[in-house]
Amino acid sequence: MERTPHKRGGSSESRASREPPLDPGEQARALCLRLLTGTPRTRRQLADAMRKREIPDDIAEQVLERFEDVGLIDDQAFANAWVESRHRGRGLARSALARELRHRGVDTELVTGAVELLDSEQEEETARQLVRRRLPSTRGLDRDRRIRRLAGMLARKGYPEGMSLRVVRDALAAEGDSGADEEEPWAWQSE
Repeated sequence: MERTPHKRGGSSESRASREPPLDPGEQARALCLRLLTGTPRTRRQLADAMRKREIPDDIAEQVLERFEDVGLIDDQAFANAWVESRHRGRGLARSALARELRHRGVDTELVTGAVELLDSEQEEETARQLVRRRLPSTRGLDRDRRIRRLAGMLARKGYPEGMSLRVVRDALAAEGDSGADEEEPWAWQSE
């Protein structure tokens, strides 16, 4: 008896034709589980993904509620972890972190709770660390340009203007830059 070679796994088309299509509830659960496997997601991110797959809203809502009940979706835990990770890893300030969380669909109340985990002293110390790291790369530039570069870097990370200028001036003064305590005519209003 002659055997014909068997392809492992077969083509995706042949597998798909042998398996019955998933009902919308099974599709929604499978999609959410797949998305949550790679990285934590917010409830809104999962809802948006199901909407793109045209899963009916009532079914999507049932799946999302069930996932919340069993702890697979927890927007507060997501927000808290996001704040810790992005502040430590990227040095982002509270305002930038809040903006990112709102963009991901986290409820305003949960965002507020998460960013309050960072106190103003911790935020300012992170700003000081960022400036200390970047300060050597600005040597050789005139003082005003150094201030603009360093304060601009902090502004892009969401730090308030007053804090940014104070931290930059302090770093320049500690370095011995003459005139670090003088008021710049172009400077923003400080706190």
